[in-house]
This record gives sequence, structure tokens and C-alpha cells, in this order.
Amino acid sequence: MPILSYPHKENDWIEPDDISRPVVTFGIVSDITKLELDAHYHRKGQILLVQRGALSCEMDGGLWIVPPRRAVWIPGGTLHAINATGVMEGYCAFVDPGADVRLPKQSCAISVTPLLRELLIRAAHLPAFYEEGGKESRLMIVLLDEFLAAENDDLHLPMPQDPRLRRIVDRMMTSPDYRGTLKFWAKEVAMSARSLERLTIRETGMSFGRWRQQLAIMLAVKKLAEGFSIQKVASGLGYESVPSFVTMFRKMLGVSPGRYMAARRVDPAL
Repeated sequence: MPILSYPHKENDWIEPDDISRPVVTFGIVSDITKLELDAHYHRKGQILLVQRGALSCEMDGGLWIVPPRRAVWIPGGTLHAINATGVMEGYCAFVDPGADVRLPKQSCAISVTPLLRELLIRAAHLPAFYEEGGKESRLMIVLLDEFLAAENDDLHLPMPQDPRLRRIVDRMMTSPDYRGTLKFWAKEVAMSARSLERLTIRETGMSFGRWRQQLAIMLAVKKLAEGFSIQKVASGLGYESVPSFVTMFRKMLGVSPGRYMAARRVDPAL
């Protein structure tokens, strides 16, 4: 399949489920300000690699952030919606459920090795209906082996289903700089602070404070991948100082924001 620009011409696209190959791979390049794909699903599973930019994917009752050099696995038949902003370069392999019995049954994010990245990019330049039984098929076998050996690297946030909590989530994502207290948010949905805390734990498995901190980390990673400075990201999340934001980031992910993104920076020479 060709490397697609988005929005792509209709005749550039062939529905992957209609291609009788165990693995079908394509690339997409976009420099538009916003890319949104509404909730949909495919019979085949998807390995979705982000090379430049960052995207978010909501599925399986959770929100996933995929920064550069990371990928997300979307099992076949999983309803998912994708959102990305800014410059985007990515590669997607659609995998038939019968291609390998080891394919994950659940959604997950993975750390992409240099070999897996190069295999996905190379495979994206093959014809959609590549010849089976030859070198193209062998490349796809190696691609699947490398994917199945990859380590999990989740930036995952459980999303509540309760409508009261969803209202809070929507407000937080619209205005992430507002750092209202648990008591404030409870009042907004006509609950006591204790009831809101219990409901959040029941719906997400996290305390309200821990869930909100995880949301802040995911929004921070997405903004950093879009090219925003650490200072702008910290301010946009309501932190009064950069050091306090950096401390929170290091506590959650083990490294500073600068080191985290440097490890995911794409080398043009690759």
C-alpha cells in the first residue's frame, strides 16, 4: 500500500480486512493541525507505531497515549477512536487473528525496538497484495516475531463509565490547567467528597488524586511530543513552577521530561 497523506484520496485506500494477506502494512503522513477518526473497528488487529508526533486512542474503557517510537496494539474487533494533532508520521500493520496464536488478547502499548520500527517502515512500502511464500512473507513473519517479543510500555488511563465521572473527565481534559480540589469536583456533580473517591476507585481502580495525576502525565507527554516547551506544558497543566512539574513527572515516569523525550526523538539519519 502507498504511504498515505491525510486526508487521502479514496482510490489510495483499500480496506485492510478485504486484503487476503495475514499482515497488511501502510504508512501515513499528516501535517494538518488535527486528525480524528471516530469510533470504528476492524476484523484484523492493529500494530500502530508513532514515528513523529503523538496520538491518543480510546478503547477498552481506557485512554492510551502513544508518543514517538512507541506503538499500541488494538486487538481485532475492538471499537476504538483515534485523535492526533500537529505533524504526524506513523505506520500501521493490520494482522489477521489467525496469523499467530500468540497475538495479545488485550490492548497494550509497547516499546518499539529499532528492528521492529525498520520492519514496519519497510513493510509499508510493499504492495498490498504482495506475493505469498516469498521474501515479503518472510519479512512479515519476522515482523510479528519482533512485535511479540517487545516489552510493554503503557501510558494508559482507565476511563470511567459513570456519567458523573465522565462529566468531570470532560471538564479536566478541556481545562487541564484548573486544579480544583476533590471537594470542588464532588460539589460539581452533587456528591460528597467521600462518595466521589469511592466511585472513582470502583470505576478506575485508582484514587481520585492518582487518576488525575496520571491524566496530567499523559497530557504532558502528548504536548511535549507535539513540540511544546516544558515551560508551556507545565503552565498548561496548572503548575505554578517548572520544577514542581518536573518533580511530578520524574516521580511518575522515573526520568525528567527532557530525558524522556530525548530518548524518543527521531534521528533523521535512521
